[in-house]
Amino acid sequence: MPSRNDVERITILSGFHTSTEKVKSILKILDDLYPDAKCSLDYQNPLQLLVATILSAQCTDERVNRVTPDLFRKYPTAKLFAEAPISELEQDIKSTGFYHNKATSIKESCKALEKEYGGKVPADLDLLVRLPGVGRKTANVVLGVAFGIPGIVVDTHVARLSERLGFTKQKDRDKIEQDLMALIPRERWILLCHQLIQHGRKICIARKPKCSICALRPYCNYGLDESTLKA
Repeated sequence: MPSRNDVERITILSGFHTSTEKVKSILKILDDLYPDAKCSLDYQNPLQLLVATILSAQCTDERVNRVTPDLFRKYPTAKLFAEAPISELEQDIKSTGFYHNKATSIKESCKALEKEYGGKVPADLDLLVRLPGVGRKTANVVLGVAFGIPGIVVDTHVARLSERLGFTKQKDRDKIEQDLMALIPRERWILLCHQLIQHGRKICIARKPKCSICALRPYCNYGLDESTLKA
């Protein structure tokens, strides 16, 4: 870990500006830490990923992955999700929390997929966000993971780390997404989001970040703050 003198030197040199060199340094560290970072949701096709991502809101991926095997066997197509009795679908996903809203989003989205796109998930951001219950975060997950189309997924971890690292001062997730798109090379968008999510889960935890063992600390506004130097 860097000494306090090292931290002060880095602070003076960087000035906490989000310079190209700072971004490159952060990306290099993330590559070293998480070279194979990927989506932790289990899925076999774009429809399954869409449903799993909807279920993952306010729920751990681990729990979602426990629910989806039976769910996907029961409802292998958008048509079957669309035709499912809402009360039955709610019970199928109840353990993921917020199951009333999630069941409605899944059912209504699948109705739209069946009606407009022959039951297939479109590989288009504008079309995806028109689906009931599908925002830009969910759409970008599907585009990036299922179709390999670059996008920035701003979940709670990406939002938190982006602010702490000085990538953005915004709180609104759409604005954070725009800041990251302007700052990060397009070919890095998909991987970066997975890396930030992993780092957020493992090290840069919301309430008690492990700053003392964080390799990104020399480049982190939060980690170099006086209140966290003793962490």
